[in-house]
Amino acid sequence: MHIEYNECHLCARNCSVNRNVGQVGYCRSTAEPKIRRAAPHLWEEPIISGENGSGTIFFSGCSMGCVFCQNSEISRASVGRTVNESDLSNIMLNLEGQGVHNINFVTPTHFAPSIIEAVKISRDRGLNIPIVYNTGSFDSVETIKSLKNTVDVYLPDYKYVRSETAKRYSQAPTYPSVAFECIKEMVSQKSVPVIRDGIMHSGVVIRILLLPGHVAEAKLSLGKLYREFGERVYYSLMGQYTPTNGMSAPLNRRVTASEYREFVDYAVSLGIQNAFVQDLTSASSVYIPDFDLK
Repeated sequence: MHIEYNECHLCARNCSVNRNVGQVGYCRSTAEPKIRRAAPHLWEEPIISGENGSGTIFFSGCSMGCVFCQNSEISRASVGRTVNESDLSNIMLNLEGQGVHNINFVTPTHFAPSIIEAVKISRDRGLNIPIVYNTGSFDSVETIKSLKNTVDVYLPDYKYVRSETAKRYSQAPTYPSVAFECIKEMVSQKSVPVIRDGIMHSGVVIRILLLPGHVAEAKLSLGKLYREFGERVYYSLMGQYTPTNGMSAPLNRRVTASEYREFVDYAVSLGIQNAFVQDLTSASSVYIPDFDLK
């Protein structure tokens, strides 16, 4: 039992519920971590997945609730296998035994205290690969600070730079400022990227998902980030948006080649060196994992 769950402020929703007694807030999760999938994943950035894959652990529940979420099967429902810290440690060590390059916690914010304890147990048991914190960046800054001695690589989204867009798609008008402050804390902890044998062992990779019809906003996001962090971080320019059923315009279509090219050309005009770009064939449901309790 972690005291952080007693009056939960792990994310910027600040629900203040007592998850230790079974109450749930926006993330729809009690204090008991639930996972939906734990397996090698080959489709992250090259310095994350490498040749052997990233050992991804997908948590159920989410504090964001984006209308276009590709993982809504698990992010909006309390489905999955309940685990404790010892279980998580066993899973991490099993993944390491499969040869993955790192342990990659996906949507981890609402279970951060449990993750910290599980990683400590795993390190004591010999875990010797980097820990990746793969977040939507709506964490509290205090949560990011608590991870300083646990996380090696931060993999944050910067979803929106405009409050009105954040409100429209995630009911989170404070997201732009919250996420930016979280990322600043991440960079302060991991200000020098460390890459060995093509794999990041320490550092920050910031993801910007280009939404259809939102090229201007993506460019504003990238410009803001680059002015603040320069080449101290890596940038992942993502064109893989895949519409889900029921989306209204402009989110009911994929990103066009011209939209993505404009975004990438802007990155080139800024002089960015540390960036990843995508082949737009990655905009496919083929690359969304099967959440089959594996």
